[in-house]
Amino acid sequence: MTDEAHAELARVVREHAGRLTACLIRTLGDFAAAEDVMQDAVETALRRWPEEGVPDHPDAWLLTTARRRGIDLLRRQANYRDKLARLQWPVPGEPDDRLKLVFVCCHPALPVAAQVALTLRTVCGLTTGQIAAAFLVPETTVARRITRAKRKITDARIPYRIPSDDELDARVNQVLAVVYLLFNEGYLTSGGDRPHARDLAEDAEWLAGSLAWLMPREPEVLGLLALIRLHQARTAARFDGGHLVPLRDQDRGAWDHEAVAEASRLIARAAAMRRPGPYQLQAAIVACHAEAPTWDDTDWTQILVLYDMLLRMTDTPIVRLHRAVAVRYVQGPTAALDALAPLAEALDGHHLFHAVRAELLRDLGRRLEAHTADRRALALAGNPAQQALLAERLSWT
Repeated sequence: MTDEAHAELARVVREHAGRLTACLIRTLGDFAAAEDVMQDAVETALRRWPEEGVPDHPDAWLLTTARRRGIDLLRRQANYRDKLARLQWPVPGEPDDRLKLVFVCCHPALPVAAQVALTLRTVCGLTTGQIAAAFLVPETTVARRITRAKRKITDARIPYRIPSDDELDARVNQVLAVVYLLFNEGYLTSGGDRPHARDLAEDAEWLAGSLAWLMPREPEVLGLLALIRLHQARTAARFDGGHLVPLRDQDRGAWDHEAVAEASRLIARAAAMRRPGPYQLQAAIVACHAEAPTWDDTDWTQILVLYDMLLRMTDTPIVRLHRAVAVRYVQGPTAALDALAPLAEALDGHHLFHAVRAELLRDLGRRLEAHTADRRALALAGNPAQQALLAERLSWT
């Protein structure tokens, strides 16, 4: 297959496989069967496109081929005519089938690791190999997680639908957690040879946007969407080659200020509902950075207030770690170092704890201790861009 045809097929699968698979699952009622149909269509393209050329409308070609495979399968089932009538594309104005599928994949009966893997495989169209590479686990492990999750869905008869209103509040938090986890892995990968996975971050943004369409009166959904868009707005300035550019050194002119403004409007909409939550507060913190014309204009006092509010809702070592950074700029490095001290045991295996501590020690002129902390941070960092930044710091001392 030519490189051009291969790239075009990869694009079509990437953009349409999730929607098609979701439609087929709704009709066939079977994850495995729907994926088999989708795989058949892709394999047909692999055979025919090199000989016949890439179709004028490759997405429509793939969708039609997969649909025919689904029809063939239904013809071998009882009562296929009734099911066949349901094999149609989503009606405009109805929730996207992929969004229904997200709620199935993120059902609380499934382990979180399985929820993430199944969402990426079925909704976003990633292969098991791609998922394994993204999270640095063996491909066989991912395959087992997905297989067990599908079996659980079938055995437990988890319905393929958007949860009813009385179920939605309880279910949405788990979905948001999975989307946020997906985004974090895309924004700054936990390992491997690439610093970020743009496709995962974009998938997370799409999922958050779809949830916001479904639940426009749910402030935490709006908060997560705003948080993701604010981070995405800085993408063009975050890396210089393979090096991570610290926030204070980024070219703010390269930021997507239209996206920042849109995210700020989402935060305002959410705040007007007077139901604050962790995602809204995190978005507000990032907005303080994004809206500051320069690093020196950052409103650290407001950021510290927001972190104190966040602590009352989500008191975790990671939140306290980030709060300590704000303390540094409001109360000074000694107070920040004091704030870090109680976190030493809980975060000893977290590279960012040691990196932040190194900066504070350097502020106080304790260079030998800072050097030791930076070395510990470098040993723990899994992202290549973070490793390069820490190695550069060590070269200065």
